[in-house]
Amino acid sequence: MKTRTRQKDKVSIITLGCSKNLVDSEVLSGQLRANDIDVVHENSRLDHNIVIVNTCGFIDKAKEESVQTILEQVELKKKGKLDKVYVTGCLSERYRNNLETEIPEVDAYFGTMELPRILKQFDADYKAELVGERILSTPSHYAYMKISEGCNRTCSFCAIPLMRGKHVSKTKEELVAEAKRLVKSGVKEIMLIAQELTYYGLDLYKKRALPDLLHALADIDGLHWIRLHYAYPSKFPLEIIDVMKERDNICNYLDMPLQHASDAMLLAMKRQITRAEMTELIGEIRSRIPDICLRTTLIAGFPGETRDDVEEVKSFLEEHRFDRVGIFTYSHEEDTSAHDLKDSLSQEEKESRAQEIMEVQQEISYEKNQEKMGRVFKVLVDKKEAGKYLGRTEFDSVEVDNEVIIDTKEKLKNGEFVQVKITKAFDYDLEGVIV
Repeated sequence: MKTRTRQKDKVSIITLGCSKNLVDSEVLSGQLRANDIDVVHENSRLDHNIVIVNTCGFIDKAKEESVQTILEQVELKKKGKLDKVYVTGCLSERYRNNLETEIPEVDAYFGTMELPRILKQFDADYKAELVGERILSTPSHYAYMKISEGCNRTCSFCAIPLMRGKHVSKTKEELVAEAKRLVKSGVKEIMLIAQELTYYGLDLYKKRALPDLLHALADIDGLHWIRLHYAYPSKFPLEIIDVMKERDNICNYLDMPLQHASDAMLLAMKRQITRAEMTELIGEIRSRIPDICLRTTLIAGFPGETRDDVEEVKSFLEEHRFDRVGIFTYSHEEDTSAHDLKDSLSQEEKESRAQEIMEVQQEISYEKNQEKMGRVFKVLVDKKEAGKYLGRTEFDSVEVDNEVIIDTKEKLKNGEFVQVKITKAFDYDLEGVIV
């Protein structure tokens, strides 16, 4: 079928996977827009003729979603509804040769660090002066900010270093300038992301420089909340907690993926930490900021995991009572050191273990939310949905944590801060009234 013709190209970018991918898509959008190319994130009007799929290659489910999305876009191209389909991101970086063979209808595949090559498809130039500038796909009052790329860790289950390369920090000056631009555009909350936050600066400054960066960002007028995601526990620099305690606009919130609690599993995962060391670290963090919100992620079904290992995870959660927990089932990844281990558990058994662990956490989450009843929290309004305003406290990040349902007849604006007294508490959400 003949493809349709247009006077001017319009690009829709579909982003899959993590917030780091989202930032990459926003940067790509900024570069395209600077070259006078019409671009939209996941265009709902469907009046575009070119699609760029930014893929995820982290675990099996993410890979499947990426492949399915590519196939859907290729089908639209076959029907004449699209002129071009391009694919970039982690899946394309890791499996480009396979994808080119299996889905040849895609016009071009690109890796994670090939932005200039993508732009050449549009006869566009990479504009170095735009470094840090992007078109936000998030609501205008919050944004993710990537402080580094890649990872030097050697966790046995993780393929991210294969897709993203070695750790490379952005300079402090570049990040402060980027944050100032975001605040000037209306952003009130910035979420710092990286494959490994605490490694920041070791390559540039020969020391862990995240505390210095946090002080510089906290000095920015109009930046109300700074939130930390993806902090590795081994050799965790406790100066981060001291800065958090000292600066009011750094949220008392830390996302620290631990992955397991059994020493046998932590050793097999090459996490460079023991359960006792994690316990000591958590105790030290909470001694400095007692009301800090600790979020972690875990893996269920790693090769060799026994029932005793699962029980250790459950007892660890009961001991430390994390505020937020996410859990993945183990995915057998080629070219990782764990790939040589026998993956003997069925997917059903992995999911059953994950559910068992999350049932423990669900009860903890309910009890922790019940403790918030009657208290007043500063809440950032995110959106209005089904006639209700939804927001978050400083202890809640976007999409993965609690939402606060605000019971009010007042007209609120997205990005507005309000004081909310909690009147109802559920497993994962809160409800309250403005005071």
